[in-house]
Amino acid sequence: MSFEFLITALIIILIPGTGVIYTIVTGIARGRLASIAAAFGCTLGIIPHILASIFGLAAILHTSALLFQSVKYIGAAYLIFLAYQILSDKGALKFQDDGIKRNLFNIIKTGALINILNPKLSVFFLAFLPQFISPNSQNATLQMLNLAIIFMAMTFLVFIIYGAFAVFMRQKILGSKTILTWFKRFSAATFVFLGLRLALSDK
Repeated sequence: MSFEFLITALIIILIPGTGVIYTIVTGIARGRLASIAAAFGCTLGIIPHILASIFGLAAILHTSALLFQSVKYIGAAYLIFLAYQILSDKGALKFQDDGIKRNLFNIIKTGALINILNPKLSVFFLAFLPQFISPNSQNATLQMLNLAIIFMAMTFLVFIIYGAFAVFMRQKILGSKTILTWFKRFSAATFVFLGLRLALSDK
């Protein structure tokens, strides 16, 4: 592991994407425990893409336009569905505290699906991880796996920090019906935008 890898990974993780937005919205909607669950779910959603890049499956996804487009459109549709859930106060993004412990699994599942259904992550790891593998490495697969685990740990910690910030802002947002209404609209619009961007993007 190199210092360059840590810095590059941190910059990538800090850039707000669907996982960050989901963690923040969940933290504001459901509280601290829910934000941690969201961060955990988003981190779990990275695992299939990392394994795909390590075992070469990402190369198949990269070369198969039909497979890539299919997964991409499913992912985009799911993000737009999350926008609907925000506006209708349903599912894991419901802006209420009732039964939070019973909904933790749904929060984790939603976070995982957000990343699993983004095929660009597999292509990203396919291009990203090999750059930091030593040319003299006798076990490149093991080295990639170690880097992937570090990347996941950093993702989880950074997302928890994002979630903590969201929880800090929670009372200010939920305390005003006007602010809450506009926040829900903004959050829903953000997921729609991310969904459309994913659907219209190239590899």
